[in-house]
Amino acid sequence: MKLGLGKIRDVLKTGSGAGMQQEKKEHAEGRSKAEKEETRIIESEENKPETNEGNLMESKKTGQETKQESLSPADRSRAKKTGLVFFPAFDWAISPTHPEREERLLYTRDQIFEEGLMDLPEIAEYKPRLAEYRDIARVHFCVPDIKTQATVPHLIAAGSCLVLGDALMRGEVKNAFALVRPPGHHAMTVAHGNRGFCNINNEAILVEYLRKKYGIRKIAIVDTDVHHGDGTQEIFYNDPDVLFISFHQDGRTLYPGSGFISELGGPKARGMTINIPLPPGTPDEGILYVLDSLVLPIIKDFKPELVLNSAGQDNHYTDPLANMRFSAQGYAKLNEKLAPDMAVLEGGYAIQTALPYVNTGIILAMAGLDYSCVREPDFKPGMFVQASRDRKILEETVAAQLENWKNRDRLVEAEVAKYGEFYSRRKQIFYDTDMIQEFQEERIRMCPDCQGYKTIDSHAHRSVYDTRIFGVSVPIYACENCQAEAREEYRKRLDDMKYDQIYLQDKKGDEYRAYNTRTKQETVY
Repeated sequence: MKLGLGKIRDVLKTGSGAGMQQEKKEHAEGRSKAEKEETRIIESEENKPETNEGNLMESKKTGQETKQESLSPADRSRAKKTGLVFFPAFDWAISPTHPEREERLLYTRDQIFEEGLMDLPEIAEYKPRLAEYRDIARVHFCVPDIKTQATVPHLIAAGSCLVLGDALMRGEVKNAFALVRPPGHHAMTVAHGNRGFCNINNEAILVEYLRKKYGIRKIAIVDTDVHHGDGTQEIFYNDPDVLFISFHQDGRTLYPGSGFISELGGPKARGMTINIPLPPGTPDEGILYVLDSLVLPIIKDFKPELVLNSAGQDNHYTDPLANMRFSAQGYAKLNEKLAPDMAVLEGGYAIQTALPYVNTGIILAMAGLDYSCVREPDFKPGMFVQASRDRKILEETVAAQLENWKNRDRLVEAEVAKYGEFYSRRKQIFYDTDMIQEFQEERIRMCPDCQGYKTIDSHAHRSVYDTRIFGVSVPIYACENCQAEAREEYRKRLDDMKYDQIYLQDKKGDEYRAYNTRTKQETVY
């Protein structure tokens, strides 16, 4: 397949002298190898036995053991390579013709193989692996259980991110890009089903994994998907150590209908959520203006240990599910300026006209190579111009969010003063793929010594039956009093028959439990 990037091979030529026939042969072998690797992973997972001993069931192990002492990140100053993982998920799709299908990555892989990118000394390709159920339980309350919500392809997509996270922390690569599917940034703490094509949140799973294994604390997540990253926002909404920034098409015009500048974070994390709703039709000029004027200054001031990018590519001008005007060159420049330590693929559904070019541009930018010749066949410089009215909207948004960031300490003080021992909020969440309507009440312990533990009472209405669960979540840096109080909240609800499942998510102790009130069985992950 030839998609119009032939000049790249000349720019990046390494002198190997390999001809076109050899390239095609290597490409075919690479595709076959990838398919066999995925089959091998799936078969090994299916052949693993489950154990059931009375009321205590140890969860099925799905990878290497991760319960270990915290490690220290290695020095990456001498690392020169960009790490990549490809996982197209050949056997997972919402439907055969759904926009979220395996071709999203197959066209990209065809392109970069033909252009010889994988032979470059600056690129290191890693093999995917399965995430463990423990990794999923560290982030989600999966209803009715993890196996139902996280299929093998989901576990491999999440595990691929962890593979690159390990490579990054060991100092093997300077940065990394996880080209995986299914995506995840719409998946929230409670997972009743699929919403926005997402069941589990790959990036959030990566964050909590890095925190537990390597002691990373301050992390910035920049979500560049055209759809608001409402799942990632919800998971870290009350966490003062995670800066979440999302720029996306205005929620009044696009799913999921959220991501407004008033969404600033919970009481103790006020100002740590920064949303930038963009007017439909915003081109490279507008998005790069927001990056330069708002995103980069805030990140510089925050001084994170890691910068992660939820790299959605559906801002592209050909994407069928949105109305933006971003180009492959714009994406490459965005990546070069943002310089994320790791990017994780999210959306992007222009399978032939955008993804091969955008992914190629991002890979070259991350590797520090020339991406100037990466262009879509129909793209002409200057074909999209920022409307003056929209520029004014962006300037007002940038000014407002810079002010919120500057005053975040005062915002936190004012918010905390409003509440007593607990802060609570009620939410309605719609699962557009699985047609589930969820009602939630979230309560946060307003602890003077830490960010406090969280409880979620969730009631989901389905077409045939309803489900109600209660979850307790202890943050990784919780105080001992909050940890003890949260565990007691879990214990005292085990006999409450109005709930189908009771969950304990103790990130501090790295212990995760799920209790079925009907069968009286407890699963420990």
